[in-house]
Amino acid sequence: MTTTTTVAELPKYVGRELGTSDWLEVPQERVATFADATDDHQWIHVDVERATKESPFGGPIAHGYLTLSLLIPLWSQVLTVTDATMAVNYGLNKVRFPAPVPSGSKIRLTACLANVEEIKGGYQLTVNAVIEREGGDKPVCIAEPVFRFYA
Repeated sequence: MTTTTTVAELPKYVGRELGTSDWLEVPQERVATFADATDDHQWIHVDVERATKESPFGGPIAHGYLTLSLLIPLWSQVLTVTDATMAVNYGLNKVRFPAPVPSGSKIRLTACLANVEEIKGGYQLTVNAVIEREGGDKPVCIAEPVFRFYA
């Protein structure tokens, strides 16, 4: 489900669920690429053999910040603002990673619009974002991202 709206209509969605993205697979190759991009080569992410034998997760897991970064492609499936001339990631109020994302897992985002504030030229949105893993019993990421949409 995707919400499609205009910049002017954003305030009417406060307190409402905006939608849920499609499932997105997080393969080991993506985990390895993220490790290279961030210089975070901790063995629980990149050493498949060791992670399978020694980690409490039973295999390699995605970096928490990789999971967080995937919020953006998932978010693009949840809200479309048809007349926005620009949208920016303004920041995060809080982030938690309650459960791991084993490589090969699928994740998806469900988002609710928590707050809208008027800013010069548009609105600032605060979102309650929950990323879940297919078959998981706890969310893998709970975040409160802040976006700005300009008309």
